[in-house]
Amino acid sequence: MAKLVQLPPKFLPKEWSIANQTRYANAEGQRSRSERLVAESQRLVEEVEKTTQKTQKDVNKKLEQRLEEIQFWKKELDDKLEDTVNDIEQLLAYKIRLEKAFESCLEPLFIAQQCLVEREKRVGIDLVHDEVERELIKEVEVIQGVMVLLQRTLEQITEQIRLSRSAKYYLEKDLKDKFQALKIDNQCSTLTNNTPDIGYASNVVTIQGNSVTPVEWEDFSNTNIVNAEKQRNNSVSLRALIDSILSETASDMRKQCDTVNVALKNRVAETKDAKSKLEVHLAKVMDEITSQEKNIESLKKAIADKAGPIKVAQTRLGTRKLRPNVELCGDPVQYRLISEVQEISTNVERLRETLSHAEAELKGLIRNQLSLEEEIQVKENSLYIDEVICMQMRETISINNF
Repeated sequence: MAKLVQLPPKFLPKEWSIANQTRYANAEGQRSRSERLVAESQRLVEEVEKTTQKTQKDVNKKLEQRLEEIQFWKKELDDKLEDTVNDIEQLLAYKIRLEKAFESCLEPLFIAQQCLVEREKRVGIDLVHDEVERELIKEVEVIQGVMVLLQRTLEQITEQIRLSRSAKYYLEKDLKDKFQALKIDNQCSTLTNNTPDIGYASNVVTIQGNSVTPVEWEDFSNTNIVNAEKQRNNSVSLRALIDSILSETASDMRKQCDTVNVALKNRVAETKDAKSKLEVHLAKVMDEITSQEKNIESLKKAIADKAGPIKVAQTRLGTRKLRPNVELCGDPVQYRLISEVQEISTNVERLRETLSHAEAELKGLIRNQLSLEEEIQVKENSLYIDEVICMQMRETISINNF
């Protein structure tokens, strides 16, 4: 028996119409949504393009502004660095001046000390603590004080050079960073959408932990500039102080040197005057010694000359004692002879006493002669020390402005 074939169910016409209407509606809805999406997408593309262009333009503008800021601070740093370099060069020149000034004090100090040593070789009464010695001691103190001040100033300028070099180091370091930043941002500013080397980079859309704020960035360079300016001002003040110190110390040393020289010349003049007066007195003493020697010879001759008369008188008296008997008379002759002998003896004694005084006076004159000659030698020694040694040494002293 033949098998019956089951046919698919048939729809009603109404159902068929409804199904078609539904598909029409679905297609129209899908198309409408698609059209809206296309329109929305186009608006979005245009909006994103505008936003992207605007943002990129803003970024480019900010890059330009940033480059201007970096260039501004770079110029400020460059100018300050140039000032600092010039300032350091001037400080080094002043340091050399101070070192030369210090060295130039050594010779005047040595000469002053050597003059004091040489003047200790004066002898006798000339070894006196006179005006020259007082001024020489003062000169040594002045020079030593100047050297202490110069040494202290040298230490100050050395420290200032160190501080200025430190400021220069930070300026250079900041400038180096600015140069790198300028190079990098210049490179960034040249990039366009068509630049061949651009590409995607991962993990770049971040703010690095060691980054600083723009205010901190400005403050950093400003601090370096302010510090450099501070050191430059300190350097200017220090150089002005050094100019004043060098001028005043040179003036003080020159003034004291002139004072010593004047005192030394006066002392030489006084010593020459004293030596001249001593020589005058020596000449007078020598003349007096000659006169006294002649006087002594005259006294001795006078005493010797009285030997004859007293012998005659004594012989007469002795002979008259031989008169006989009544002729042995104490007549006027006898008394006059006795008186003559006494008179001559008394006069001889007076002459001998005067001779003794004259010989004592001669010894005194000779002692005075020796004393004057010794004192003249003392003066000659003092003159040699002061005029020949000290004054010639001091002629080599040259104190100019440091």
